[in-house]
Amino acid sequence: MSEKFKVVLFQPEIPSNTGNIGRICVGADIELHIIKPMRFMLTDKLVKRAGLDYWDKLELIMHNSFEEFLSSYPDINIYYCTTKTDSLYTQREYKAGDAFIFGPESRGIPEDILNEHKEYNITIPMNSNIRSINLSNSVAIIVFEALRQTGFSL
Repeated sequence: MSEKFKVVLFQPEIPSNTGNIGRICVGADIELHIIKPMRFMLTDKLVKRAGLDYWDKLELIMHNSFEEFLSSYPDINIYYCTTKTDSLYTQREYKAGDAFIFGPESRGIPEDILNEHKEYNITIPMNSNIRSINLSNSVAIIVFEALRQTGFSL
């Protein structure tokens, strides 16, 4: 089992976000997991433009369903990144191998999944002027906090 952090995109919708997240994962030596279905193809020019020439260095793992992802990693901590909790991402202690799931841009992680895993829901604090922070920015914020806590062992 890999000791790398895992970014998990649950049914991503916007190709440029996925491309940028791929670039973040390459730079931080993190696995990118995508749970299907997706609203675009990975060959989309916006994915490639945002990921630049780093996409071929990406450790990408595809999953056909959320259940498939869970069964592949039964013994890791999985954090559910959402605006629907008060539990701050900075109030957790992360360890190598942990996973961070981010939902689709338009609707987030489904409520039934969040409710089933409430103790692992985390959020980024923000004021009420916006509903959420851009997905790729959210990934960067949380991933680099996890790396900071574990000593940036890139």
